[in-house]
Parts: sequence; C-alpha cells; structure tokens
Amino acid sequence: MATIAVLGTLDSKGHEHAYLAERVRARGHAVLLVDVGTGGPPQVTPDVTRAEVAAAAGLDLAPLVARHDRGECVSAMAAAAPVLVARLVAEGRIDGIVALGGGGGTAIASAAMRALPVGFPKLMVSTLVSGNVAPYVGTKDVTLLPSVVDVAGLNRVSRTIFARAAGAICGMVEAELEAGEGKPLLVASMFGNTTDCLNAALPVLEAAGYEVLVFHATGSGGRAMESLIESGLVEGVFDVTTTEWADELVGGILGAGPERLDATARAGLPAVVAPGCLDMVNFGERASLPPEFEGRTIYVHNPQVTLVRTSREESAELGRILAEKVNAYGAPVTVLLPRGGLSVIGAAGGPFHDPAADAALFDALQAGLRADVPVVESALAINDPAFARLAAETLLANLRAAGARA
Repeated sequence: MATIAVLGTLDSKGHEHAYLAERVRARGHAVLLVDVGTGGPPQVTPDVTRAEVAAAAGLDLAPLVARHDRGECVSAMAAAAPVLVARLVAEGRIDGIVALGGGGGTAIASAAMRALPVGFPKLMVSTLVSGNVAPYVGTKDVTLLPSVVDVAGLNRVSRTIFARAAGAICGMVEAELEAGEGKPLLVASMFGNTTDCLNAALPVLEAAGYEVLVFHATGSGGRAMESLIESGLVEGVFDVTTTEWADELVGGILGAGPERLDATARAGLPAVVAPGCLDMVNFGERASLPPEFEGRTIYVHNPQVTLVRTSREESAELGRILAEKVNAYGAPVTVLLPRGGLSVIGAAGGPFHDPAADAALFDALQAGLRADVPVVESALAINDPAFARLAAETLLANLRAAGARA
C-alpha cells in the first residue's frame, strides 16, 4: 500500500478533493490530505493544515490572510508547499501526489510538484491545461490532465475526470520500475543538426561504462539538463550543442535562459564544450519570421521551423559568452573547435557555411578563455565521426583527471 498526497485549496475545493481521496482509498492506498487554502475554513478536515504548510517555510500565515490579498496568499503558499512536500518525500511519507486546481490551486500545487525528483509520481488536474503549460511543468515530469469542466462541485463530468485521476495516480505509484544498472551518468546536448555527432560519440562513452542521458537543445531541454546537473546525479557533461545561446542572444524561440551552461560550474563537473549549432537561430514558420531578419541567410528546416544564420557580430558575441561561462568551471574542461562546420547545414557546401562568421566566434572564444583552459582545434566538422570520437575521448580523459568513477 502506498500513501498518496492529495493537495489542494480545501476552503474552496474541499469536497472535490475529498472525493478524489475517497477514490484513491478505494483502490487500496492511503491518503495524506494537505490543505493549501488561504480563504475561509476548510470544507473537510485535512491531515496537514495550511498553517503547517506555511510553517514549513517559516511563514506566519495569519498576517497574510488578515490582509485579504489573494495574490499575496497564493504566492506565499506556492513558496511554502514545495518545502513541505519535498520534506514529506525525503521522509518517505508519501509515494505520489495529485491535486485539482483552477488558477491559484494549479500555481500552488504545480510549484510543489516541480520541487520533487524526476520519476516521482505527480498528477495535476487543472482548468489551465489547454493553454501554455510551460510555467506549471518547468523541467519536471508533471503529468497534466484537463479538468474539462471547472473544479467547482461534483457532477457527472467532474466525477468521471476525478475518478480517472485517482486511477492514474494509483497506477503511477503501482508501476514496477526496472532496477537501475548502477552505471555513472553523463549528460549530453543534441540538436537535429548535431545528431550524427552524438550517434558517433555515445558508443565511445558507453563502452567506457557510462550511461548517457541526451537532452534536445530546444530551450526546455537545456533547462532540464541544467536541472539534472544540479541534482548531484551526474558525473560529467558532454555539452557539444550550445545552440540555445544563439536564440537567447538574437531573440529566437528556443533560448534556455541566461543561466545556460552555469550548472556545470556550480556542480564542479568535468566537461567538454563545443559551439555546436551556434550558426543558427530558431524561429517558427516562415511567415512568422520577424521582418528585421529578412535579407539574412534563411533556411526553412521544416514547415514549423525557420532558421536564420548568425552574423559575424553575433558569432563574436557568442564566443565571448561561451568563454565567460567556461571560465567559471573549476573541474577539468576542454573547449573543442570544429573548424569544418558547426552543424549539418554549416559544413562546406551547406547553406549556413560561413567561415568568416565561424572564425569570429572561434577567435572571440579563444581570446576570452582563461589561459589554463585547453582548446582543441580540429579541421573537421562537428558531425564528422572522427571529431565525435575526439570529443568523447577528451571527456573521458577529463573524467579520469577528476577521479570520476566509471
């Protein structure tokens, strides 16, 4: 029997959460009912009170409630609930979490879920699922279920949805997981335009005894990789696709934020870094391309993705940014420069082949790096199998130098 946290604003949606809890118990599991409401008294008796939730983060709930500022109260609970729930998980008191919510409830409950490890069962039933859900999911595996109708009473539709939600979270906690192989973990960044590089590098890293987790450099992928690096589960970083910085700098749609590449420094991990796909900025369909980019070198990657070639000036700035990021690394790190091209379409004969722009990037990167950071230059393109093997073997050397297990 597992214990599932049923978390919600029990002042406004107490009966709905009680019904959800009842359905979970009917499947043979225990429930820990957690109240994160800040309005009137709870409609049902919680196992963990709202005052206890607030106290977990050192908050005094009474003055907040007395000000009758709902936004302030929701923000406070969105800060406190993650602390409380993470503690429950660390203490082994819950095996899964499920919540129902409108705007405020979803903000609070999803914040709590994002504080939990990847793989921990988490299900959010929300009125907001049909819109932009990125703020609620973040970089974690939060499962979302549309409530269809508002979470406002029990009726033939809501009962069906809530019952299915109970079945879903119970199924998640009941699922048997394969035993981990125990291999040390590496993370790697990849894009469609560096897939061949990863395909050639992975066998080298795996043959050395590592399991490699590959992240798609689409903004959310880079953020997810950074999050995992900071989790303490990773031994080293194969960061050969730093393209998200091009979008961050130029204004594309796949930026990963200004902290991309910072987690490796904070975690003190050995790494290799290459400017993979820094020759491109991502936008949506061709008709959506901002007018200021007309006249630039443009490549329609597919009907939904249009690529713009980075200019010499932008490339030079990207080189300076990468140097600044790498200079913060304390563990062994090597910068690799594939002078034959940064992507499939940036190699000789490709539409983004621009040796002058690449040279601006390489020159700025080398000029900005600390003197003790090794730079390995290659005449090969990034997707050449020989370059991929060089990158993989360089990371393995850095791992050995750092005393990492293999």
